[in-house]
Amino acid sequence: MPDAVHVVGARPNFMKAAPVVAALADIGSKPLLIHTGQHFDEALSRVFFEELGLPEPDLNLGVGSGTHARQTADLMVALERAFVDLAPRSVVVYGDVNSALAAALVAAKLEIPLAHVEAGLRSFDRSMPEEINRVVTDALAALHLVTSAEGVDHLAAEGISGDGVVLVGNPMIDTLERFRDRLDPGAARLARGLPERYAVATIHRPANVDAPATAAGVVEAFRRVAGLVPIILPLHPRGAPTLRRAGLWEVPGLVITGPLGYLEFMSLVAGAALVLTDSGGVQEETTVLGIPCLTLRDNTERPITVTMGTNRLVGSDPATVADAAEAALAGSFEARRPPLWDGNAGGRIAAVLHARSSS
Repeated sequence: MPDAVHVVGARPNFMKAAPVVAALADIGSKPLLIHTGQHFDEALSRVFFEELGLPEPDLNLGVGSGTHARQTADLMVALERAFVDLAPRSVVVYGDVNSALAAALVAAKLEIPLAHVEAGLRSFDRSMPEEINRVVTDALAALHLVTSAEGVDHLAAEGISGDGVVLVGNPMIDTLERFRDRLDPGAARLARGLPERYAVATIHRPANVDAPATAAGVVEAFRRVAGLVPIILPLHPRGAPTLRRAGLWEVPGLVITGPLGYLEFMSLVAGAALVLTDSGGVQEETTVLGIPCLTLRDNTERPITVTMGTNRLVGSDPATVADAAEAALAGSFEARRPPLWDGNAGGRIAAVLHARSSS
């Protein structure tokens, strides 16, 4: 019977889990790792395990993609089988992907205590699938491991408080700090044929890429910004068909690639003059790197990246995005590092998990 199983399923999970798993190993605990296979593409999964030094998963469920309902159902069936077979004392989940939601629901039904790393984040936008996942996972968790102080407040407003809520910092920043010396912006830029001054973009949220009209607006925003500075866009496969039909491949100055490994992507971000994104993790990483970041959303579950970091919420109106990009390229962003985003969150999380398992 393992003390805990750690469930990961998509690339944001890997950067959060790696420092926790390493810190647990350092104190003599060997966590059992389940990879759900929610991201099944090599570029979305395998390369991250190799680069981040995550151990081979003890189980790879190979669930794959699908609609939210189908994928969550498939994840629940596979995880229930795994949890019954393994009989863990606790389950640890990361972030807000469907794998975390499915594991939370299964653990609750089997009466297995759940720990949620990155608890308390809220965008207050229930149209986001991730927001539903966050709220439900936190409602079912026994232990809430929080990245920044506003998360504690959000949980308290939902009636969740006490010693089950612990402010630990941001393990994704641990991964960034661990590999920071290995980032090589110059080599990454030259390998992709980019000039010295360029921008990086990511786009994948359903609100931006699913509806043809919205996708067309995003393409026009990229067209306008690419007129100011060349953009490299590692494109997530889920949004590619709609964006292609909207003319993304015809945007001058836009370099489109498939998903990149962690080191190449972060090297490009570290050397960029500007980042455009709808990703929560990129908002955090650019804050620590001091890179101007424009988030193509009207809200964020990571407001500390706006109040303390380089992030600006600009929505997806093409003119607004272009104006914000021009201002960012002409100005400077002063970033302050949020408290406990110090590269040691994994150790704090491991200490809490170990103490709870020993009590």
